[in-house]
Amino acid sequence: MTVTYICLGIAAFIALFPIALLVLNSLKSAQEIVLNPLSFPKIIRWDNFSRAWADAHFSQTFLNSVMLTATTIIMVCTTGSAAAYVLARKKIRRWKAVTGYLLATTTAPIQLFLFPLYFAFARLGLINNIFAVALVYTAIYSPFAIMLLRTYFLAVPKELEEAALIDGATHWQVFTKVMLPMVSPGILTVALIIGLYSWNEFLIATTFLQQQDSTTAVVSFFLLSGQYSSDWGEIMAAALIIVLPIVILFVFLQRRFIEGMAGGSVKG
Repeated sequence: MTVTYICLGIAAFIALFPIALLVLNSLKSAQEIVLNPLSFPKIIRWDNFSRAWADAHFSQTFLNSVMLTATTIIMVCTTGSAAAYVLARKKIRRWKAVTGYLLATTTAPIQLFLFPLYFAFARLGLINNIFAVALVYTAIYSPFAIMLLRTYFLAVPKELEEAALIDGATHWQVFTKVMLPMVSPGILTVALIIGLYSWNEFLIATTFLQQQDSTTAVVSFFLLSGQYSSDWGEIMAAALIIVLPIVILFVFLQRRFIEGMAGGSVKG
Protein backbone atom coordinates (compact mmCIF):
# COMPACT_ATOMS: atom_id res chain seq x y z
CA MET A 1 0.00 0.00 0.00
CA THR A 2 2.85 2.38 0.79
CA VAL A 3 4.30 1.95 -2.69
CA THR A 4 0.87 2.58 -4.18
CA TYR A 5 0.43 5.83 -2.28
CA ILE A 6 3.93 6.94 -3.25
CA CYS A 7 3.21 6.28 -6.93
CA LEU A 8 -0.13 8.09 -6.69
CA GLY A 9 1.55 11.02 -4.95
CA ILE A 10 4.19 11.28 -7.67
CA ALA A 11 1.53 11.10 -10.37
CA ALA A 12 -0.54 13.79 -8.63
CA PHE A 13 2.51 16.04 -8.32
CA ILE A 14 3.34 15.65 -12.01
CA ALA A 15 -0.25 16.42 -12.97
CA LEU A 16 -0.72 19.42 -10.66
CA PHE A 17 2.73 21.01 -10.95
CA PRO A 18 2.05 22.81 -14.29
CA ILE A 19 -1.21 24.25 -12.93
CA ALA A 20 0.50 25.38 -9.72
CA LEU A 21 3.28 26.98 -11.77
CA LEU A 22 0.70 28.72 -13.93
CA VAL A 23 -1.09 30.15 -10.89
CA LEU A 24 2.21 31.23 -9.32
CA ASN A 25 3.50 33.04 -12.39
CA SER A 26 0.16 34.68 -13.15
CA LEU A 27 0.68 36.76 -9.97
CA LYS A 28 4.19 37.95 -10.86
CA SER A 29 5.70 40.56 -13.12
CA ALA A 30 7.35 39.57 -16.39
CA GLN A 31 10.79 40.38 -14.97
CA GLU A 32 10.30 38.09 -11.97
CA ILE A 33 9.17 35.26 -14.22
CA VAL A 34 12.25 35.58 -16.43
CA LEU A 35 14.60 35.70 -13.44
CA ASN A 36 13.09 32.74 -11.59
CA PRO A 37 9.77 31.14 -12.65
CA LEU A 38 9.77 28.95 -9.52
CA SER A 39 10.02 31.78 -6.98
CA PHE A 40 7.10 33.28 -5.07
CA PRO A 41 5.98 36.78 -6.13
CA LYS A 42 7.42 39.67 -4.18
CA ILE A 43 4.34 41.75 -4.94
CA ILE A 44 1.10 40.09 -6.07
CA ARG A 45 0.18 41.54 -9.45
CA TRP A 46 -3.62 41.30 -9.62
CA ASP A 47 -3.54 43.75 -12.50
CA ASN A 48 -2.25 40.94 -14.75
CA PHE A 49 -5.78 39.55 -14.86
CA SER A 50 -7.49 42.85 -15.64
CA ARG A 51 -4.97 43.64 -18.40
CA ALA A 52 -5.27 40.13 -19.84
CA TRP A 53 -9.08 40.35 -19.85
CA ALA A 54 -8.99 43.70 -21.65
CA ASP A 55 -6.14 43.02 -24.10
CA ALA A 56 -7.48 39.60 -25.12
CA HIS A 57 -11.04 40.96 -25.43
CA PHE A 58 -12.29 38.11 -23.27
CA SER A 59 -15.65 39.79 -22.76
CA GLN A 60 -16.40 38.96 -26.42
CA THR A 61 -14.11 36.02 -27.19
CA PHE A 62 -15.26 34.09 -24.10
CA LEU A 63 -18.85 34.42 -25.30
CA ASN A 64 -17.81 33.19 -28.74
CA SER A 65 -16.06 30.16 -27.22
CA VAL A 66 -19.09 29.35 -25.07
CA MET A 67 -21.44 29.60 -28.06
CA LEU A 68 -19.16 27.49 -30.25
CA THR A 69 -18.59 24.84 -27.59
CA ALA A 70 -22.24 24.60 -26.56
CA THR A 71 -23.46 24.36 -30.16
CA THR A 72 -20.93 21.64 -30.93
CA ILE A 73 -21.86 19.63 -27.83
CA ILE A 74 -25.58 19.81 -28.62
CA MET A 75 -25.13 18.75 -32.25
CA VAL A 76 -22.64 15.97 -31.52
CA CYS A 77 -24.67 14.48 -28.66
CA THR A 78 -27.96 14.74 -30.57
CA THR A 79 -26.81 13.21 -33.85
CA GLY A 80 -24.23 10.91 -32.27
CA SER A 81 -26.62 9.27 -29.84
CA ALA A 82 -29.14 8.53 -32.61
CA ALA A 83 -26.46 7.09 -34.91
CA ALA A 84 -24.90 5.06 -32.09
CA TYR A 85 -28.29 3.53 -31.22
CA VAL A 86 -28.88 2.49 -34.83
CA LEU A 87 -25.42 0.90 -35.09
CA ALA A 88 -25.65 -0.82 -31.72
CA ARG A 89 -29.00 -2.44 -32.56
CA LYS A 90 -27.91 -3.23 -36.15
CA LYS A 91 -30.97 -1.55 -37.61
CA ILE A 92 -29.33 -1.06 -41.02
CA ARG A 93 -28.02 -3.78 -43.31
CA ARG A 94 -24.54 -2.40 -43.88
CA TRP A 95 -23.85 -1.49 -40.27
CA LYS A 96 -20.41 -3.14 -40.41
CA ALA A 97 -19.36 -0.96 -43.36
CA VAL A 98 -20.62 2.17 -41.60
CA THR A 99 -18.77 1.23 -38.41
CA GLY A 100 -15.57 0.61 -40.37
CA TYR A 101 -15.95 3.96 -42.12
CA LEU A 102 -16.38 5.77 -38.79
CA LEU A 103 -13.31 4.06 -37.37
CA ALA A 104 -11.30 5.03 -40.45
CA THR A 105 -12.35 8.69 -40.28
CA THR A 106 -11.03 9.02 -36.73
CA THR A 107 -7.51 8.60 -38.12
CA ALA A 108 -7.81 11.18 -40.93
CA PRO A 109 -6.02 14.48 -40.06
CA ILE A 110 -8.02 17.67 -40.47
CA GLN A 111 -5.17 19.21 -42.49
CA LEU A 112 -6.27 17.10 -45.47
CA PHE A 113 -9.63 18.90 -45.60
CA LEU A 114 -8.68 22.34 -44.32
CA PHE A 115 -8.02 24.11 -47.62
CA PRO A 116 -11.00 22.64 -49.54
CA LEU A 117 -13.24 23.49 -46.60
CA TYR A 118 -11.90 27.03 -46.47
CA PHE A 119 -12.52 27.67 -50.17
CA ALA A 120 -16.02 26.18 -49.91
CA PHE A 121 -16.84 28.27 -46.84
CA ALA A 122 -15.46 31.40 -48.51
CA ARG A 123 -17.62 30.77 -51.58
CA LEU A 124 -20.70 30.30 -49.38
CA GLY A 125 -19.92 33.36 -47.25
CA LEU A 126 -19.51 31.32 -44.06
CA ILE A 127 -16.14 32.68 -42.93
CA ASN A 128 -16.40 34.21 -39.43
CA ASN A 129 -19.61 32.26 -38.83
CA ILE A 130 -19.55 30.50 -35.46
CA PHE A 131 -22.38 28.11 -36.34
CA ALA A 132 -20.57 27.03 -39.52
CA VAL A 133 -17.42 26.25 -37.53
CA ALA A 134 -19.56 24.24 -35.09
CA LEU A 135 -20.67 22.13 -38.07
CA VAL A 136 -17.02 21.43 -38.90
CA TYR A 137 -16.34 20.45 -35.28
CA THR A 138 -19.40 18.19 -35.32
CA ALA A 139 -18.18 16.41 -38.45
CA ILE A 140 -14.73 15.91 -36.93
CA TYR A 141 -15.78 14.76 -33.46
CA SER A 142 -18.90 12.74 -34.37
CA PRO A 143 -17.11 9.48 -35.34
CA PHE A 144 -15.41 9.32 -31.94
CA ALA A 145 -18.67 10.17 -30.14
CA ILE A 146 -20.67 7.61 -32.10
CA MET A 147 -18.21 4.79 -31.46
CA LEU A 148 -18.04 5.61 -27.75
CA LEU A 149 -21.81 5.92 -27.34
CA ARG A 150 -22.31 2.68 -29.25
CA THR A 151 -20.63 0.78 -26.40
CA TYR A 152 -23.15 2.23 -23.94
CA PHE A 153 -26.11 1.16 -26.06
CA LEU A 154 -24.61 -2.32 -26.38
CA ALA A 155 -24.58 -2.55 -22.59
CA VAL A 156 -28.36 -1.98 -22.38
CA PRO A 157 -30.24 -5.33 -22.46
CA LYS A 158 -32.36 -5.84 -25.57
CA GLU A 159 -35.14 -7.16 -23.34
CA LEU A 160 -35.88 -3.61 -22.16
CA GLU A 161 -36.38 -2.45 -25.71
CA GLU A 162 -38.52 -5.46 -26.58
CA ALA A 163 -40.68 -5.02 -23.47
CA ALA A 164 -41.31 -1.37 -24.32
CA LEU A 165 -42.30 -2.29 -27.89
CA ILE A 166 -44.69 -4.98 -26.61
CA ASP A 167 -46.29 -2.42 -24.30
CA GLY A 168 -47.10 -0.29 -27.34
CA ALA A 169 -44.25 2.20 -27.41
CA THR A 170 -43.00 3.44 -30.76
CA HIS A 171 -39.35 3.16 -31.76
CA TRP A 172 -38.93 6.89 -31.14
CA GLN A 173 -40.40 6.54 -27.64
CA VAL A 174 -38.12 3.58 -26.94
CA PHE A 175 -35.14 5.66 -27.98
CA THR A 176 -36.06 8.82 -26.06
CA LYS A 177 -37.83 7.38 -23.01
CA VAL A 178 -35.92 4.14 -22.41
CA MET A 179 -32.54 4.16 -24.12
CA LEU A 180 -31.38 7.76 -23.61
CA PRO A 181 -31.92 7.76 -19.82
CA MET A 182 -30.00 4.47 -19.61
CA VAL A 183 -26.98 5.88 -21.46
CA SER A 184 -27.06 9.35 -19.90
CA PRO A 185 -23.66 8.83 -18.16
CA GLY A 186 -22.16 8.11 -21.58
CA ILE A 187 -23.73 11.22 -23.09
CA LEU A 188 -22.31 13.30 -20.24
CA THR A 189 -18.88 11.77 -20.82
CA VAL A 190 -19.04 12.56 -24.53
CA ALA A 191 -20.24 16.10 -23.78
CA LEU A 192 -17.28 16.72 -21.46
CA ILE A 193 -14.72 15.34 -23.91
CA ILE A 194 -16.16 17.15 -26.92
CA GLY A 195 -16.49 20.34 -24.89
CA LEU A 196 -12.83 20.15 -23.91
CA TYR A 197 -11.77 19.55 -27.52
CA SER A 198 -13.91 22.39 -28.83
CA TRP A 199 -12.85 24.86 -26.14
CA ASN A 200 -9.12 24.26 -26.75
CA GLU A 201 -9.20 23.86 -30.55
CA PHE A 202 -6.96 26.36 -32.35
CA LEU A 203 -6.23 25.43 -35.98
CA ILE A 204 -9.79 25.47 -37.34
CA ALA A 205 -10.83 28.42 -35.18
CA THR A 206 -7.96 30.62 -36.35
CA THR A 207 -8.59 29.62 -39.99
CA PHE A 208 -12.35 30.21 -40.19
CA LEU A 209 -12.84 32.86 -37.47
CA GLN A 210 -10.61 35.76 -38.46
CA GLN A 211 -12.46 38.89 -37.36
CA GLN A 212 -11.96 40.16 -33.84
CA ASP A 213 -15.66 39.95 -32.98
CA SER A 214 -15.79 36.24 -33.93
CA THR A 215 -12.47 34.85 -32.63
CA THR A 216 -12.40 32.43 -29.71
CA ALA A 217 -10.68 32.86 -26.36
CA VAL A 218 -7.85 30.48 -27.30
CA VAL A 219 -7.08 32.41 -30.50
CA SER A 220 -7.13 35.75 -28.70
CA PHE A 221 -4.83 34.30 -26.05
CA PHE A 222 -2.34 33.31 -28.76
CA LEU A 223 -2.39 36.87 -30.13
CA LEU A 224 -1.20 38.22 -26.77
CA SER A 225 2.32 36.98 -27.50
CA GLY A 226 4.25 39.70 -29.34
CA GLN A 227 6.84 39.16 -32.05
CA TYR A 228 9.69 40.84 -30.18
CA SER A 229 8.56 41.03 -26.56
CA SER A 230 5.88 39.46 -24.38
CA ASP A 231 4.42 40.27 -20.98
CA TRP A 232 4.62 36.79 -19.47
CA GLY A 233 2.71 37.78 -16.37
CA GLU A 234 -0.24 38.89 -18.48
CA ILE A 235 0.04 35.78 -20.68
CA MET A 236 0.05 33.48 -17.65
CA ALA A 237 -3.00 35.27 -16.25
CA ALA A 238 -4.82 34.91 -19.57
CA ALA A 239 -3.95 31.20 -19.69
CA LEU A 240 -5.32 30.74 -16.17
CA ILE A 241 -8.55 32.52 -17.13
CA ILE A 242 -9.00 30.12 -20.07
CA VAL A 243 -8.12 26.98 -18.12
CA LEU A 244 -10.12 27.75 -14.98
CA PRO A 245 -13.67 27.10 -16.34
CA ILE A 246 -12.66 23.66 -17.66
CA VAL A 247 -10.93 22.70 -14.40
CA ILE A 248 -13.91 23.80 -12.29
CA LEU A 249 -16.36 21.95 -14.53
CA PHE A 250 -14.32 18.74 -14.42
CA VAL A 251 -13.92 18.92 -10.63
CA PHE A 252 -17.69 19.11 -10.15
CA LEU A 253 -18.45 16.38 -12.70
CA GLN A 254 -15.44 14.11 -12.24
CA ARG A 255 -17.40 11.36 -10.49
CA ARG A 256 -20.00 11.19 -13.26
CA PHE A 257 -17.22 11.36 -15.84
CA ILE A 258 -15.31 8.43 -14.32
CA GLU A 259 -18.52 6.42 -13.97
CA GLY A 260 -19.32 7.15 -17.59
CA MET A 261 -15.90 6.08 -18.82
CA ALA A 262 -16.13 2.86 -16.81
CA GLY A 263 -19.63 2.17 -18.09
CA GLY A 264 -18.46 2.51 -21.68
CA SER A 265 -15.76 -0.14 -21.41
CA VAL A 266 -17.98 -2.81 -22.94
CA LYS A 267 -16.80 -4.77 -25.94
CA GLY A 268 -19.12 -4.92 -28.90
